[in-house]
Amino acid sequence: MARKHQLRQQRQGTVINMTSKKQETVLGRALAQVAERLQTEFGVPLHHERQWRLSEVVGLLRKHFPEVDFSYHFETSAMRPDGGILSIRDLEGQLFPILIVELKNQGTNDLRALEGKPPQARGNAIERLGKNVIGFGTAMMNEGITPFVCFGDGCDFDESSSILDRVVTIAMFGSLNKVRVVNEGDRGQFNRGSFFFRREAWTVREMTDIMYQIASRSVHYYYAKYGKARFHGS
Repeated sequence: MARKHQLRQQRQGTVINMTSKKQETVLGRALAQVAERLQTEFGVPLHHERQWRLSEVVGLLRKHFPEVDFSYHFETSAMRPDGGILSIRDLEGQLFPILIVELKNQGTNDLRALEGKPPQARGNAIERLGKNVIGFGTAMMNEGITPFVCFGDGCDFDESSSILDRVVTIAMFGSLNKVRVVNEGDRGQFNRGSFFFRREAWTVREMTDIMYQIASRSVHYYYAKYGKARFHGS
């Protein structure tokens, strides 16, 4: 069944470029459904990448902000979000990101309690997340949207957990579990993105609905800014 679904995505011009192991996860299945819905709704060429090289990001930033100094050290360095980067492609082949997805699970103390073991210190998955949030937010600075979403689950994200305030800090003090695509503030300075965190695991349907909202709003943004003809022709 997974093979048939992959072939259908190839015929539509989009392959969710994840490892076979990740393609079978909840996130992988949700991404495939999102891509299918986008093809049906917009009919625009889609492209999926597992990573965004720092050299490519710096190249874009130098183009759009020539008065500012940017640097990186290694050609192989890249940001690799768990769900990759989904983009639309214009008629000249330029890519425009519409969905960047992270997925984090943190917390084993509920299982340890069942085993009669003492609690452990809470992990640092959220601290590691912060690096990519900064990177993707910077990469998108030329646009007025931040099509980034992170799904988090596990006992560390229970409503009583102070770890949630670490997530809120990364989200520029924005409330959680809310879709945010268009940057906020009078100058669009709050490029927050969307952060969905709770104790229970997210389902395929929930993730699909949230990701589709973000991706479709992003497509409409690019149509409004650059013109629909740039992606479909006259």
